[in-house]
Amino acid sequence: MEVGDVRKVTTGDCSDLYYLDTGMYGTDEYGAVYIIDDDRPAVVDTGIGTNYDLLREALEDVGIARDELAVIALTHIHLDHAGGAGFLAADYPNADVYVHPIGTDHLIDPSRLVAGTKNAVGEQWAHYVEPEPIPGDRLIEIEDGDGIDLGTHELRVHAAPGHAPHQVVFEDPANDAVFVADAAGIWVPKIEEIRETSPPSNFDLEQCLDDIETLKALDPDVFCYPHFGPRYVGDDVDRALEEYATVLEEWVDAVADKRRELADDEAVLEHFADATEMTDVWGAEKSSEEAKLNARGVLGYLEHRE
Repeated sequence: MEVGDVRKVTTGDCSDLYYLDTGMYGTDEYGAVYIIDDDRPAVVDTGIGTNYDLLREALEDVGIARDELAVIALTHIHLDHAGGAGFLAADYPNADVYVHPIGTDHLIDPSRLVAGTKNAVGEQWAHYVEPEPIPGDRLIEIEDGDGIDLGTHELRVHAAPGHAPHQVVFEDPANDAVFVADAAGIWVPKIEEIRETSPPSNFDLEQCLDDIETLKALDPDVFCYPHFGPRYVGDDVDRALEEYATVLEEWVDAVADKRRELADDEAVLEHFADATEMTDVWGAEKSSEEAKLNARGVLGYLEHRE
């Protein structure tokens, strides 16, 4: 799949569901946005906002007109998921933005979110655009147990705060699918492997492991990853999630070991940037910066535990 491609999700028994490769960070198959074509059409996450025109074109390709989009559902407010929400809300006047209560103020005034993102992502900020503020009357707060009625489909809200306290996952029972946000890791379809995601400043290993148990209990056939794409898990859902739990635990242990060895956080970051095995998949720049970002989050977690 290449940047700008929009495809129907045919994984499992999914219907009315499409996904777009947004070209996030200039990388194929890293950032996905999902579109549900129902009585109340919805977009799940919006990407950074860079290449926003691709999302408008995808909605047009699917057949959703400017006045028809009803729901912009955000799994969380990290800008790689919510950075395009303000642009989308401005262009689609009948769409409400659904977000966890912790996120509302940051969408109304994104200045602190932008500052935190710049600190977290480092040189990757060059791939971002400044997000547009969203008027408060366009925001609807969602919490664990809520549901967003789309017609045939419903997005059931489940808290998943390990990656960030404002993160939720959306269960779509009609599709037997879950939009997993970053709770199930990064799926790399080119190599069919799962990778860790542990950015600063709120990464919490124990809570992430609890979120994995939440996903197990939902027991879907399909995971819809924002990074990247639909994946059929079926009867292997527990195995897939245990695999991610192992990846996370081993990743945290590796960062902790290197921190003890080097006793210098910047040296730790450079070590993992140089040691990345993802260069052939994501390219040199993205793979090294991704490693730094995830190591930085673990270092913050380890410091907080002390």
